[in-house]
Amino acid sequence: MTGLLGRLIERLPLDFRVLYRQFMLRVIDLEALSIEADVERFLGQFAGVLIMISLISALGAFFSTIAPPTTPEGWLALAWHMEQSAVMNMMLVVGLLAVIGWDATFPDRRDVMVLSPLPVAPRTILLAKVAASGALVCIAVVALNGASGFAWPLILGTNLGGLPGFLRLCAAWWFTVTAASAFLYCSVLTVQGFTALLLPRRIFLRLSAILQLAAFGLFLAVYFIEPSFTSLAAIAAAKDSRWLACSPAYWFFALLNQMNGSWPAGFSWLAWRAWIGLGTAVCGAAASLFLCYKRTMKKTVEEPDLVPGARGWHWTPRLGTALQTAILVFSFRSLTRSRQHRVVLAFYFSVVFGLAISLLRYELSGPTPLPVTPELIIPTILMMAFSVIGLRNVFPLPISLTANWVLRTTQVCPSEKYIAATRRTQLLFAVLPVWIASACLSLSFRPWIQVAEHLAVLALLGFAFAELSLIGFYKVPFTCSYLPGKSNIQVTFWGFVFVLLILAISFAPFEQSVLDEPLGYAGLIAMLGAAAAGLWVFNNHQAKAAVLYFDEPPDEVITTLGLVYQPQPKP
Repeated sequence: MTGLLGRLIERLPLDFRVLYRQFMLRVIDLEALSIEADVERFLGQFAGVLIMISLISALGAFFSTIAPPTTPEGWLALAWHMEQSAVMNMMLVVGLLAVIGWDATFPDRRDVMVLSPLPVAPRTILLAKVAASGALVCIAVVALNGASGFAWPLILGTNLGGLPGFLRLCAAWWFTVTAASAFLYCSVLTVQGFTALLLPRRIFLRLSAILQLAAFGLFLAVYFIEPSFTSLAAIAAAKDSRWLACSPAYWFFALLNQMNGSWPAGFSWLAWRAWIGLGTAVCGAAASLFLCYKRTMKKTVEEPDLVPGARGWHWTPRLGTALQTAILVFSFRSLTRSRQHRVVLAFYFSVVFGLAISLLRYELSGPTPLPVTPELIIPTILMMAFSVIGLRNVFPLPISLTANWVLRTTQVCPSEKYIAATRRTQLLFAVLPVWIASACLSLSFRPWIQVAEHLAVLALLGFAFAELSLIGFYKVPFTCSYLPGKSNIQVTFWGFVFVLLILAISFAPFEQSVLDEPLGYAGLIAMLGAAAAGLWVFNNHQAKAAVLYFDEPPDEVITTLGLVYQPQPKP
């Protein structure tokens, strides 16, 4: 099988194979998400995260047999719930991949400048880029369904229809998740392509950033808000619901059950929407890609990416000293103008946004007013932690190394002033927005005194998180050269998530228990205040002797020959 695949690949044109490999290595921004400059290793670890999720889901399938449903209706409800979860999870992953690789499929300035003088046809560039982007989607589909895509059909299909039921459900499962992935990815390409065709390039570049962030929010909001239908009565009751008619996730859920033979005939229109949507998205993506490569490649070179701002009066509010204001404004503009920084920050903020949407859904589904419980405390703590860590991980990525000489020659203040400005940036852009969002989400909770007490605890936690993130960080944000990351993303991601979850779950009941006890709450505030103050004093003390650095030195590697001297025994 491997030899046959190799021979088929060798039959492809050499220029296509070379371009495909290069585009595959660039499908994820190397400077934003890299592991020792090894994209193949990063893709393997990305697949490892999805495989872990698939294995957890597969274990859930076998655990469901411990206390299985006792009626066919119960098995059908379980099957429908897991099928909707599979479709929604797949569409969420592919949607986030499409946003992270926002510019991976369309030609950029570097592609045009390097490849245009070469004897390479534009269609070859197009096919190579599409193949590279499609390979990433295929990796996601296989990794996320590698275990669960067989475990759940085995358990559900066998109980509902024996061996033929398993084979039919397995085929329908894999076809549907593949079709749903193609639909969503092609839809993003269609929107992006026709926007690039219809608008001037500099306007498209500004709008592209807004579309990118809006897509992040849309995919997560839909994922957390969409209800789940587990019975025919629930679907019949929601027949006129906008969710059922307008959500592609339900279209492909209906398509899966139509192919499986378990979908009522009266709702076949829902499955037909999936077929129509898939055909429209694929045709739209093909047309937009073809037209972009025919019409916008010249525009990419002829029109500038950045243009000077309009002359006029510009007012910047004072946010502290002149140095602090300058670094705050510089950080804000770096985050808003750089695609690389937006993508990395949006990844962390997508988790924050998802937690906020989940908390909002809990509020809407529960009675009003709600008591202050761990259901409020845990999500807000997690939101604060992810926001601070996300901004801290964006700080080391440089915005323009060729302009760093300006910062080096103008370093006339002590290093502690720059570090204080970095602290203020962290508090203003990471801690304050999450605290305000948490305050807004707390409006449905009572009593007010407990809400105010929790917000005070959250503010101290945010300050402590910010101080923890700045330990050993002696740089001006976005100004130091960047070495590709050396940490294992899979281990770091799961380790951080599990440790943070354990801490938040352990802390929430304790905080809830002291909200009505003045002495206990005073002790909690004193403990958190002392920890935050201690971290602040430690960072200030370290900052007085710190030296700002603008170059990230590589680790010194000592290579040995492995030669060991062994003295010979005397005769």
